[in-house]
Amino acid sequence: MVTVSPPKSEASASWAYALQLPHNRLAPRIARVTLRAVLSGHGMTQLIDIAELLTSELVTNAYRHSTGPATLRLRGLADARLRVSVWDANPHIPPPFDQKPGPLRPVRADVDGGRGLFLVCHYADVWGGFPPAADPFGCGGKLLWCEIGPQAGDGVAAA
Repeated sequence: MVTVSPPKSEASASWAYALQLPHNRLAPRIARVTLRAVLSGHGMTQLIDIAELLTSELVTNAYRHSTGPATLRLRGLADARLRVSVWDANPHIPPPFDQKPGPLRPVRADVDGGRGLFLVCHYADVWGGFPPAADPFGCGGKLLWCEIGPQAGDGVAAA
């Protein structure tokens, strides 16, 4: 089997994809499949495993804590970096994305959720969350995002 990869100059070029996801339990799986195709197409296969985990957690959070659709945005950055953003209609920014910069607060052992976003914060190089400012369409909601680079997958077992 022959694998075709874009030239290095194309792989490091800036690009962006957006995927509208309905409020459906299959949304995280569809997001993972799309992510794999996009990263493979841009020659960023070294990021697939960790990016798939982080994307799945962000989209799952949107599905579990919102009643409407979500939007996944993938953006290639300089130096073979990736930004993953997920918008949903719920304006509440959950912990740990709601905290100021500093050490992460551990998730209490007696709570049922919150570990997925903690994983995002742990494995991403940088991360954040904010309500969209000056929303011209009145959609409200929030945007959670993270960025990873080529070293992000070091030490993570391949699936």
